[in-house]
Amino acid sequence: MLTKARIKYIKSLQLKKYRKQEQRFVVEGEKSVIELLKSDFLTEMLLVTEAFQQRHSALLKQFNGECVMVKPSELNGLGELKTNEMALAVAVMKENKPFEMHATKWTLVLDDIRDPGNLGTIIRIADWYALQGIIASPETTDLYSGKVIQATMGSFTRVPVFYTSLPEFLHGNSVAVLGAFLQGENIHHFASPEGGFLVIGNESAGISHEVARYVTHRVTIPRFGKAESLNAAVATAVLCDNLNRQSAR
Repeated sequence: MLTKARIKYIKSLQLKKYRKQEQRFVVEGEKSVIELLKSDFLTEMLLVTEAFQQRHSALLKQFNGECVMVKPSELNGLGELKTNEMALAVAVMKENKPFEMHATKWTLVLDDIRDPGNLGTIIRIADWYALQGIIASPETTDLYSGKVIQATMGSFTRVPVFYTSLPEFLHGNSVAVLGAFLQGENIHHFASPEGGFLVIGNESAGISHEVARYVTHRVTIPRFGKAESLNAAVATAVLCDNLNRQSAR
């Protein structure tokens, strides 16, 4: 039964303060909830409609947490999605810790990415190009924000994200550190190393001076029109595609 206490608890998790306090976050929509249930995240509670239960009965049989049947009208307005007639889940956050990295593969470094849609899309891009994961500055928006989770389309379950001080992390680093700048070597002609770090800067300010000190190669996407800049997520996709095409040669 969907009690007032449950509704209040779920809605509280829309705020970072309470997500941090409870170490829980909300996942909404059929696709994202399915990806969550198939992942190694611990799911604490599920709210599902009859339609979701009928479509995914086999998957639900494997779920050991609390499962509450609700009407579509009860789901709508409970989370942040405009329409959600299938499912909503409350899951446990993972510990913020480093992940395994290899010098012959690429890892993204995000320097103060503030827009939730950009972060979510970048996580999805990292998943598409099979990057090792993402190192994010403390100022980068919260991975567990509802808008970020929605924008990843389930990719948050496969791409590890570690928040840390970027200058401290990059200090003493021995692999290539590529930085995306408006002025730099043309990525189309850049002789790419086998792997390393790719740094993407803040949407308006770019890469900070503190982080730029550790960049070993400044690269840029050649401009053919008159736009002043590219969206951070779009730039990430273009750069990742070029790096992967070079490594596939």
